[in-house]
Amino acid sequence: MNQQKHEQQKQDPQKHEQQKQEQQKQDRQKHEQLSQEHPQHERPKHDHRKLGRELGLFDTDPLIGAGLPYWLPVGAAVRHTLEEYIRTAERRAGYRHVYSPVLGKRELYEISGHWSHYSDDMFPPMDLGGEQVVLRPSLCPHHAVIYRSRSHSYRELPLRMAELGGMYRSELSGVLGGLTRVRAIQLNDAHIFCTLDQVAGEALAALEMIRRAYEALGITLARYRLSLPGPGGKYVAAPEMWQRSAALLTEVLDRSGLPYEAAEGEAAFYGPKIDVQVADGAGRESTLSTVQVDFHQPERFDLHYIGPDGAKHRPVMVHRSIIGSVERAVAHLIEQHGGAFPAWLAPTQVAILPISDAEVPHADALARRCAELGLRAQVEGPECGTLGARVRAARLVPYQAVVGAREAVDGRVALRLRDGRRPAPLPAEEAFARIGAVVDGYAHDLWDDAS
Repeated sequence: MNQQKHEQQKQDPQKHEQQKQEQQKQDRQKHEQLSQEHPQHERPKHDHRKLGRELGLFDTDPLIGAGLPYWLPVGAAVRHTLEEYIRTAERRAGYRHVYSPVLGKRELYEISGHWSHYSDDMFPPMDLGGEQVVLRPSLCPHHAVIYRSRSHSYRELPLRMAELGGMYRSELSGVLGGLTRVRAIQLNDAHIFCTLDQVAGEALAALEMIRRAYEALGITLARYRLSLPGPGGKYVAAPEMWQRSAALLTEVLDRSGLPYEAAEGEAAFYGPKIDVQVADGAGRESTLSTVQVDFHQPERFDLHYIGPDGAKHRPVMVHRSIIGSVERAVAHLIEQHGGAFPAWLAPTQVAILPISDAEVPHADALARRCAELGLRAQVEGPECGTLGARVRAARLVPYQAVVGAREAVDGRVALRLRDGRRPAPLPAEEAFARIGAVVDGYAHDLWDDAS
């Protein structure tokens, strides 16, 4: 069916373009309706598109294209730190990381079901050496193939496979915006291959990982949603499979004690999911994290494991994403924190401010020491303006270390905290050790006055 769609697009590009323009018109009308429902004073206080550019986190260029933002050094530091956090959390939870290509043969997506149920959101296939290859819209088909490449025993399960990988969606230009809707996506994705009786425990563990990540990131969730299929033909036609997977996720939510709402028409084409919803300052919701149960792809790819009886058994595939796409996660963090990220995530954690040129060498030495301790520090010298101007410019940095003649002599630093506190001057090593403890503990309080 979708092969015919692509062929029709080639044969009648004018008609296809008219259809896309009509869809974009509908998207613009929907956007205007949202703008009327949320007047300017009700919109988010911090628009990530504006603030992200002002802070030098990301930008776009017409030559690269719409929905294809690039990350500047400051934003790259945030992204790298976020990615390292999630990789570390996954390793500690028993996940094993893989890398897989962003391209796949069309046949791969025909087997997975994406071609027949999702191709409208995929980029057209590319002819290559007599074959057709496609930019992947998701990572799960690749992970299914990786699982299938080796034989597995029930003793290995659950097998948790994770990847921070790229995927691509053919989003219409009318819905693109900043980092929230993009065409090139870096997804924190994972797939757990397990037995049926392990599904609930793995899904509960994923929800707990999401809770801990939100706590560390300072994210306030809006609600949990049980996303179920709705009317229409975009879903895999397998009623028994849907009933089993929906019952499992309902059990997970009931066992967790979390409040949730069911929503029809929000499921993935292959199965229901738990969506963790967040909201911007105007109350507009988006999905950040998900947990899904999938019986469809293990069957399509003929996945199996050897059970204790020596026979082949079909695993269940649990999809889960702790922070969703890196792009959408950073967009939400910019808006929620107004650029004042938690200390562990801040692109610059310590701004070192020498009062005069005479203290610059000492300030540079302090910055090197911070780097040795794993802290991101930057020297803002007198060439950047008066001390007052530099303090104001570094207002979003968690810690400012002012270095005058006395501090340069006795090796102390006078800290100014982003929240307005000014602890008594401390030896540099002690001050940096205390900052390091806050960063390593993913704490939100910048200073423990009792320590």
